[in-house]
Amino acid sequence: MAARQRIIPVRREYNRWVANQTLEDYALRFTAKSARRFSSSRISQTAIGAISFLALEAIGGTITLSYGTTNAIFAIVAAAIAMLAIGWPISRYAIRHGVDIDLLTRGASFGYIGSTITSLIYASFTFMLFAIEASIMTGALDLAFGIPPWIGYIISAVVVIPLVIYGVQLISRFQLITQPFWIILNILPFVFIAFMDWQKFDLWRAFAGIDHSNAQVGGPAPFNLVEFGAASAVILALMPQIGEQVDFLRFLPPEGLRKWRHRFAVFLAGPGWVVVGVPKLLAGSFLAVLTLSTAVPIREAADPAHMYFAAFGYMIPNDTAALLLMAAFVVVSQLKINVMNAYAGSLAWSNFFSRLTHSHPGRVVWLVFNVVIALLLMELGIYRLLEATLGIFSIVAMAWLCTISADLMINKPLGLSPEGIEFKRAHLYDINPVGLGSMFGSAAIALAAHFGLFGPLMASLATYVTLIAFLISPALAFATKGKFYLARKPRQSWKTLGSITCSICEHPFEHEDMAWCPAYAAPICSLCCSLDSRCHDMCKPHARLNTQVGAVARSFLPESVITRLTTRLGRYATTAVFRSR
Repeated sequence: MAARQRIIPVRREYNRWVANQTLEDYALRFTAKSARRFSSSRISQTAIGAISFLALEAIGGTITLSYGTTNAIFAIVAAAIAMLAIGWPISRYAIRHGVDIDLLTRGASFGYIGSTITSLIYASFTFMLFAIEASIMTGALDLAFGIPPWIGYIISAVVVIPLVIYGVQLISRFQLITQPFWIILNILPFVFIAFMDWQKFDLWRAFAGIDHSNAQVGGPAPFNLVEFGAASAVILALMPQIGEQVDFLRFLPPEGLRKWRHRFAVFLAGPGWVVVGVPKLLAGSFLAVLTLSTAVPIREAADPAHMYFAAFGYMIPNDTAALLLMAAFVVVSQLKINVMNAYAGSLAWSNFFSRLTHSHPGRVVWLVFNVVIALLLMELGIYRLLEATLGIFSIVAMAWLCTISADLMINKPLGLSPEGIEFKRAHLYDINPVGLGSMFGSAAIALAAHFGLFGPLMASLATYVTLIAFLISPALAFATKGKFYLARKPRQSWKTLGSITCSICEHPFEHEDMAWCPAYAAPICSLCCSLDSRCHDMCKPHARLNTQVGAVARSFLPESVITRLTTRLGRYATTAVFRSR
């Protein structure tokens, strides 16, 4: 029997951005228990600060102008219930295991390489939402100060970078400082409107959409199921927001605190963000109708800058003062959300490229990369395509997050998948067909519905069709007997150790972040394991991508076709496929 090949370790020297966890914030690894020292109130305040985004008002206004108040309200409530139910298990497992949304996805039925697809989905959400939010801020700067949009885009993007470089510590401090100003100005204008012009609420309730004849004033606008579905699709595109909440919740201590205040804070900071989000969506719905009644053009009535200029006009009779207050409010609100978008995007891109390139220049590099992409989208005018963009994106995002939630909510309690969340490359199959099959299956059915295969009614309700993932995921887990979740198990004896030194970077880490590497015959941390390109996954030859592809291809393709296929994949792919025989 041939002796197992071993590789001589070469110490990995990370640059100062990667080595400094104040900058890096455990971007690619388990959040150490020693770093999870924030109080539930501070983290919840930080996470709730993410709900400041005025895209909620913009979306509420957009769907109201298009589909009417009644359809908008029903869509907001239905979408909120769906987001709350889907996000609840995701938040609980993230806190319990100290992982961000990407690491959670790896262990929740997607596998090590399979989750690169979801990292790209999540990264797309962060820079798309960043671009939308910065476009709103740019509109406020243009309206208040006459700053040209192309300059406003640059200002709105670049100003975020210094706030995000130092990670959760600086972000949480910024959120706490700006919170009182944001809360007061969110509530106060509606108090003035209620006392001074209550009739506008009656006008809002009766509004049936710009393409419809309004219902009788004083009565509600009619309900239409097709328009309800179309409005829901736009709102459900916000489902990945739970990922940004999780990126901060992982810094909470493990579930040892059983006090109700802690649980309530965690709820609000996690899936309960919709409890704060729903009033903001309704506020945008109302303000769009209010703004439209002031003779503002339809294309600008759903713009938060014009919305809050009209709202602050009830508080301050002076137009200049109202304009300046609006600008201050919009700038603060958009900075509060875009620090979260930029931070989450830096984590998503770090995870995505580390698996494809086996390199990691640091979270700060991907922070700048994310902001640059968002800036390009702003210059191309993404805000003008808000409804169309979010409608398609919601199907893909919902398919991904429904699959994760189904695994955590159904598969794990039923024993169809292993307990806990395993995220290390050394312990995972590259591809887990449960997650990918469920996500692609539910997305394919929903997209078919969206493009009219099942009629106009199902086309409008296509986003809700992705809930079929709650059936597909357990069915696939049962069919595969859960064997594609773990390639091998961690060493149980390490659980008693406080920390273990990585043989490659020579830094100590907690045992959850470590694996035994047969290639180096020594312990290795999760990040060094992810970045290693010399071992060729010696620890899990049966779980490598090429081996898995070969096993599937061998079941329905002739040997001659497999030979040609593996030859094109390269010498390593050929060896991996035929070694599994």
